[in-house]
Amino acid sequence: MRLLSWFVGALLLAFPAYAQVPYAQTPSVFIDDLTWPEVRDAIAGGKSTAIIYAGSSEQNGPHMAIGKHNFVARALAQRLAEELGDALVYPILPYAVAGNALTRTGHMRFPGTVTLTPEAFFSVVRSVGQSALTAGFKVVAMMGDHGGGQDEMALAAKELNAEAGASNARVLFIGDLYAKSRVQIRELFAKRGLPTDEDHAGIHDTSALLALETTPGQWVRKDKLPMADAKTGVQGHPQLASAELGKIYNDMKVELAVKQIRSLLASR
Repeated sequence: MRLLSWFVGALLLAFPAYAQVPYAQTPSVFIDDLTWPEVRDAIAGGKSTAIIYAGSSEQNGPHMAIGKHNFVARALAQRLAEELGDALVYPILPYAVAGNALTRTGHMRFPGTVTLTPEAFFSVVRSVGQSALTAGFKVVAMMGDHGGGQDEMALAAKELNAEAGASNARVLFIGDLYAKSRVQIRELFAKRGLPTDEDHAGIHDTSALLALETTPGQWVRKDKLPMADAKTGVQGHPQLASAELGKIYNDMKVELAVKQIRSLLASR
């Protein structure tokens, strides 16, 4: 036992980094993984940007998991934070505007979907943004992986930015991640002779998850692809999806978001 204690002590003296790992060397960019003192110290140490990324819990046809947007959001939020270098990621917002729950419109026609009213979504996004400002972040970047709620995020960012007034804080709506990526991926499909009328759970969405799966069938049920059509909640052709296309699509989103964030900050 004495020999073991001596060895551990000698190791810590030889490699002091093992004895105490400062925040800058911890691997996670997710606030969920940190304690409040670690968040405080990270902000003081230069982590000045907060990423608020909204996903959605909605039907994605018979072939794809309901958490599609949330899985993509978490993976891309991590890449964004690492690319920016000064960012932490707030918990992914798992719900968005996905239809009317009372009249069963939109994705609410299918069980498992969760929807928020536009007013509720706006209130949540605005509150999370205010929380980030209160914590001390100087830049708050809001974005969403789902179409429903884009306008509400833009309005929340506008209001919070106006309230920030003369302070150095900035609240940004990063709409390019969603809107421009859809345009760019359709242009790529056209060049490759693929259908371009992909709207929901089609080539682009299915490919994005295939690129992120760690095991086959984790989120995409390939045996259910023959059942994917308009009647089962699909607007597109997921049968033509591939991990290669998914990587391109995910890369587009990250590149567009980073470019827009840096452009907006430089324009001030």
